[in-house]
Amino acid sequence: MRIGFIGTGIMGRPMAGHLQAAGHQLWLAPHRSPAPEELVAGGATVCASARALAAAVEAVILMLPDTPDVEAALFGADGVVAGLRPGTLVIDMSSIDPIATRDFAARVAGAAGEYVDAPVSGGEVGAKAASLTIMCGGSASAFARAEPLFAAMGKNVTLVGEVGAGQVAKVANQIVVALNIAAVGEALLFAAKAGVDPGKVREALLGGFAASRVLEVHGQRMIDRTFAPGFRIALHQKDLNLALGSARALGLALPGTAGAQQLFSACVARGGADWDHSALVRALEALADHDIARAAP
Repeated sequence: MRIGFIGTGIMGRPMAGHLQAAGHQLWLAPHRSPAPEELVAGGATVCASARALAAAVEAVILMLPDTPDVEAALFGADGVVAGLRPGTLVIDMSSIDPIATRDFAARVAGAAGEYVDAPVSGGEVGAKAASLTIMCGGSASAFARAEPLFAAMGKNVTLVGEVGAGQVAKVANQIVVALNIAAVGEALLFAAKAGVDPGKVREALLGGFAASRVLEVHGQRMIDRTFAPGFRIALHQKDLNLALGSARALGLALPGTAGAQQLFSACVARGGADWDHSALVRALEALADHDIARAAP
């Protein structure tokens, strides 16, 4: 297919690369940074605007940081919709507001396009390995058109429901991940403060019911103090804002989510917006005046 890709950052760059490796032709519209050299060397065409990109392709994929970025890319003066051809498939793989997603889909439909929201989970590691979990919302026909593209980027691809359902699933995913990071941080901090090797505790827990991908990957990050981002705290904080805003609209209490958001906010206050989200543990360590990597007195 002829595919336009907007958002070749930490996640989008390898995702676009997998599409190119699968034989699809790429058109790129720069967003905040130049088009990656390896994609251009592989034959990607760089467009001056999202409008020019949309006029050339059969499908447009967006992988952008937040709701306003997606809105600007789609509906700005030189945005995707300005150049959209009838029948073009618009696939938003960003993690954004479910309510705004439904509005965006209606506006794209008004321009004779089809829309699928398809946020992902798996982080930079999953993007590079083409093993992302992809949660989709849209019509069955639009999903069927998009599914071969998803197959090049992920392993677990699910049509959750109509437009917006993918974003709801992603918000749910981010709630689970945030609370799991907090739980792992508390457990390893407890072990360290009690004078027990947190690495050995992690190893023991991985063999039992407490085992999780977060304990496996981020538990090790906490022990090794490797907080260079795969997924930045600022982005996870944004996702929990979506969760808490939607919860208010639904009249729903999410106390665990609110607590995790406060820990992220504490990290941001210490200059940690660009830390990996596993660094949430630093807020817990500050409360305890003790680091996981430091032995108990």
